[in-house]
Amino acid sequence: MNGFKKFLMQGNVIDLAVAVVIGAAFNAIVQSLVADLLTPLISAFGGLPDFSSLKVTVGQSNFMYGNFINAVISFLMVAAVIYFLVVKPFTHLKDRRAAKVESKTRECPECLSEIPKAASRCAFCSSAIIAA
Repeated sequence: MNGFKKFLMQGNVIDLAVAVVIGAAFNAIVQSLVADLLTPLISAFGGLPDFSSLKVTVGQSNFMYGNFINAVISFLMVAAVIYFLVVKPFTHLKDRRAAKVESKTRECPECLSEIPKAASRCAFCSSAIIAA
């Protein structure tokens, strides 16, 4: 029982629980954005807001391919919203932060050891270093 308690109190489990709750709340926001704003916008230009009535009848069976089209369109819109509102800004922010962290060392051309950029002589092999 002690091991189970330790497992539950690990940071990863708590982080995962928080991520699931926040993910569910974010899902509601994205679904609302797609259903209430983007779908009516598409129907204003496309003319048909809902494809669920589309079907093909073969014998006694009805193939409701319109529901599948609705699901595909909804998925593509949700994926686009997630990409443009979450992934792209996060990647841009991450790249900007990475660009600010400039390396303060360089490689010695003789022994390939890491030396300070301002060094004029390698501390490991005593080679004279030409300023870059």
